[in-house]
Amino acid sequence: MGFVVGYILGFALGFGLMVGFARYQNTRSKSRTDLAAAVAALSRMTVQDSRKLLPDQFYPSWLVNWLNHLIEKIWPYVDEAASEIIRSSVEPILEQYRPAVLASLKFSKLTLGTVAPQFTGFTIIEGEPKEIVMELDLQWDGNPNIVLDIKTRVGVALPIQVKNIGFTGVFRLIFKPLVDEIPCFGAVCYSLREKRNLDFTLKVVGGDISSIPGISTALEDTIRDAIEDSITWPVRKIIPIIPGDYSYLELKPVGILEVKLIEAKELTNKDVIGKSDPFAKIFIRPLRDRTKTSKTKDNQINPIWNEHFEFEVEDVVTQNLTIKIYDDEGIQAAELIGCAQMPLRQLEPGKVKDVWLKLVKDLEIQRDNKNRGQVHLELLYCPMSSESAFMNPFDPDFRLTSLEKALKQVTDDGADEDPPKAASKKKDIIIRGVLSVTVMSAEELPTTDFMGKSDPFVVLTMKKSDQKNKTRVLNDTLNPVWNQTFDFVVEDGLHELLILEVYDHDTFGKEKMGRCIMTLTRAILEGEFTDIFHVDGTAKGKLNLHLKWTSQAIIK
Repeated sequence: MGFVVGYILGFALGFGLMVGFARYQNTRSKSRTDLAAAVAALSRMTVQDSRKLLPDQFYPSWLVNWLNHLIEKIWPYVDEAASEIIRSSVEPILEQYRPAVLASLKFSKLTLGTVAPQFTGFTIIEGEPKEIVMELDLQWDGNPNIVLDIKTRVGVALPIQVKNIGFTGVFRLIFKPLVDEIPCFGAVCYSLREKRNLDFTLKVVGGDISSIPGISTALEDTIRDAIEDSITWPVRKIIPIIPGDYSYLELKPVGILEVKLIEAKELTNKDVIGKSDPFAKIFIRPLRDRTKTSKTKDNQINPIWNEHFEFEVEDVVTQNLTIKIYDDEGIQAAELIGCAQMPLRQLEPGKVKDVWLKLVKDLEIQRDNKNRGQVHLELLYCPMSSESAFMNPFDPDFRLTSLEKALKQVTDDGADEDPPKAASKKKDIIIRGVLSVTVMSAEELPTTDFMGKSDPFVVLTMKKSDQKNKTRVLNDTLNPVWNQTFDFVVEDGLHELLILEVYDHDTFGKEKMGRCIMTLTRAILEGEFTDIFHVDGTAKGKLNLHLKWTSQAIIK
């Protein structure tokens, strides 16, 4: 009996020790995981984050104070040097963006005044091995003396003073390359990394600029474009410190972003009578000559555009694609419906990404919960590097589809030509072939009949060629299985759309449940794929499809 009691007590003690050890290990593992997450979060902290966590009295501001004291001492010398640099570098860009109503636009006076900017924070950015990247938060309420001499087309000369400049933003300094001689870096690159606020007023010396219609707005747009084009990231200005060739630090395109503006849905109606007349403006850099504008779709809140645009990418890590949807008001200024942004770093090179972006009122302050609609885009990022995802180191053409081979041939043929001519050649590519669409099944379609079922069928349409097919009707089901295949002869695969509309069959007609709209790009690139697509207009409805493409690329 004692033996049995001892055995039970020993077993219980051993089991308790095992449970305790296991819990200790779990607790220790969780502590390590939490610590790793905390360290990772700290490594991503910005200046603004640290200011939120630390009160002013504990914030390590001695370096910021030292920088502000230094800039105040050297500001008169900085003013003289910077004024000359601004005059020589910005004046040609002002001339480039000069409004059509003006015959000339030049500086007659340019000094930055006596008030130095103030640094409000700094941070060190992790960069490449042979560089140091620093970002400085800067605020400037300056008293510059800037006078622009403008001459209108009718011969009127006006001196325009730029006053009351208020600026907050972030400047980026890149010390590169690091070398083994004083001062230990070969050059400094500087750029306006982020422009949070820029306010200024324009005044005719001895008069009122508002008395000349259109001049004030045109000049403001010109000044903002000049700042964007001359110093705003990814543009960078290079100051050599040690003699050498630093041309590799200059701004260069690293890739091309192909954008297809497919459609939008549930747009806010801005018109009292009828519906909105939406159009889109799309850009990576907000310059007039780099902003693409779509066609206007009259009286639509669910427009289909099916338009293609192309953008140069200079820094895939920091740049974003921005889209703004407006309501066309005719002769009046267009009214913003909503806007959205897509970070380019989220794109996988060489892979088509199909996205729905929710529209918001403001990209900076997103406090508005109002539904402004969504916009449907297809994105394809193509790096210019020889290490592109399209390449095979042993056989460069091994993985290329017919589309990629055609694009590559155009790129190779146009290597010695001007970029506009090469781009024009690219637009002449026609992808012809046969698209085989297998409508396999649908899931969780909405109830439309009194008995809690539906009689669904699918209509398939090629938008440009208006070819149509439809599946058979399946009665009394919300999860139909068709497994029907339809072939479409496609004349221009890059600009075609496939529309699949799901209907419920009724005795006296049909009732639309929802639709899917897709381009043929993925099918052309991948050749064949199977995927699940949400049926827009339903809560949970899905279509299971198989697409196969057989093509021949033709260059006109």
